[in-house]
Amino acid sequence: MKKFFLTAAIVTLAFISNAQPPAGDAKPGDWYGEKVATTSDAMNIDDVVTKLNAGAEFPDTKIKAKIVEVCPNKGCWLKLELADGTNATVKMKDYGFFLPTAAKGKTVIIDGEVKLKTTSVAELKHYAEDAKKSKEEIAKITKPEKEVRVTAKGIIIVE
Repeated sequence: MKKFFLTAAIVTLAFISNAQPPAGDAKPGDWYGEKVATTSDAMNIDDVVTKLNAGAEFPDTKIKAKIVEVCPNKGCWLKLELADGTNATVKMKDYGFFLPTAAKGKTVIIDGEVKLKTTSVAELKHYAEDAKKSKEEIAKITKPEKEVRVTAKGIIIVE
């Protein structure tokens, strides 16, 4: 019986510790995921979005953008500021790394894939729950949305 409780306690502790975003201040030069080797060739995200809307594809590119929101549960997704007042969503490739919540407000360079995607109502509600939106706000989500989606291989804080 003692072994059972000890095992249950260890599993619970592991689960709780994994449900937190990584610690850290997200200072310039900090990187997450694969190391971003060069930053000089990064494009502004608004330029990438303009080209995406014109039919261009960006399967492997570097973008520069400002983070406006970080998943408070694990740091497993980000929202980036776009010039038109909307946001782009960033998910980490293969759920392989997370960012600290301190990354909010920082400018980053992201190495990854950028594309236009239609996000389902279920996924939008999931993001809203992660962001601790009210039940009323979540209930208002009734239609899928087109969005800019970034799948990040690596992220470096630059400002």
